[in-house]
Amino acid sequence: MGNATSTAAGQCLLSAVGGNPSLVAFQNAPLYQAVDVRPYNLNIPVTPVAVTTPETVDQVAAIVKCAADGGYKVQPKSGGHSYGNYGLGGVDGEVVVDLKNFQQFSINNETWRATIGAGTLLGDVTTRLHNAGGRAMAHGTCPQVGIGGHATIGGLGPTSRQWGAALDHIEEVQVVLANSSIVRASQTENPDLLFALKGAGASFGIITEFTVRTEPEPGEAVQYSYTFNFGDDASKAKTFKDWQAFVATPNLTRKFAATMTVMESSIIASGTFFGTKEEFDALELESHFPGNQGSNVTVFQDWLGLVASWGEDAALEGGGGVPAAFYSKSLNFSPDTLIPNNTIDDMFEYFSTTQKDALLWFAIFDLSGGAVSDVPVHNTSYTHRDTLFWLQSYAVGAGSISNTTRNFLDGLSDLLTSAQPNVDFGAYPGYVDPQLPDGQLAYWGSNLPKLEQIKAEVDPKDVFHNPQSVKPAKK
Repeated sequence: MGNATSTAAGQCLLSAVGGNPSLVAFQNAPLYQAVDVRPYNLNIPVTPVAVTTPETVDQVAAIVKCAADGGYKVQPKSGGHSYGNYGLGGVDGEVVVDLKNFQQFSINNETWRATIGAGTLLGDVTTRLHNAGGRAMAHGTCPQVGIGGHATIGGLGPTSRQWGAALDHIEEVQVVLANSSIVRASQTENPDLLFALKGAGASFGIITEFTVRTEPEPGEAVQYSYTFNFGDDASKAKTFKDWQAFVATPNLTRKFAATMTVMESSIIASGTFFGTKEEFDALELESHFPGNQGSNVTVFQDWLGLVASWGEDAALEGGGGVPAAFYSKSLNFSPDTLIPNNTIDDMFEYFSTTQKDALLWFAIFDLSGGAVSDVPVHNTSYTHRDTLFWLQSYAVGAGSISNTTRNFLDGLSDLLTSAQPNVDFGAYPGYVDPQLPDGQLAYWGSNLPKLEQIKAEVDPKDVFHNPQSVKPAKK
């Protein structure tokens, strides 16, 4: 399909977007990779057969029909921040449906439900909800991430302990299925499809718009960070043990969001407390982290200012919107599977003695739980409801990822999982790891069999496909 006019499938795709050549790009387009494909993980080269940028849901449906009839696989792309470039298919030769033109937004001032186009970036979600009446929803901190992928795999962020994951806000969606039909999914209409889309969306269809519940914006909030710069592994390990013990406190207030970031030369304990400075002071965090070499506590009255600050921090932690060559892994820990103290000691010795060969690396421990854990595990396909905190390990390479870097992160995961051999560790579907031997089970756990059954019903030919998508159950 190198030339739009040279193949029946190419002609079909051009026709699907109303004959507008600006809405479909093929491999022979000038600067195809840089302008149209725009891979996020530069360590995983991917060449789609075509990148489409439809403007209407009917065009999306027509594109899906063209691709399916031509024997091509399809993947939707919202912000394009898949760690495995799965929004581009993850492998060569797929048709990409880039949803950047789906920017519709409205809000019902009685129910406070908002309708959000699937191509909307999180920074715009925040601004549009704010301008529509001081409303908000839970989502992550990187403003360049698109809601389409984010809200269909989980969507964890600082407010998730109070409000749930981004997908927990979803009340209804409009979605294009593999047979090119356009349907709605809600608790009363296609509920099994909604179950699948709330956690494994890209395997089942292309959502073009979300209807979500919203919350009043938080009022006063306190952003905090404590920095630790010290040399010996034992001191670092003690700091982590103190943090883990604190976040594992039973009935820890849901107003408290926390992250611990381990880097080459320092550790930062940071987060947001959604309450007053007086309430925050009552937590006496300083007494839990007495060894810090610097603290920064900032009070925000302005919601947009707070969210902007999160975005700046995300960029500093490598989670910004800039493409790079990187490798990443994730693991989850529950209140019953906390990291043993001796394993924490081993982990910090590992950090200080293992070769990394990376421009920069992070081990980011992110508190979850709270409202996320309130939802029964089989209510949505997102399965990690008992997770107390996530580990995301992340390394950036110079041009490509070396085996040394890969072995460093693989070894860290092996160290932590081998310490608790009877635990079934999972992986966060928002941090896809193409190297996982059984990614589907790690992402969707006990919900995988139901997902495979639904896949067999709505997409039996596996039109919506990436290397770790849900596969149809065998009949």
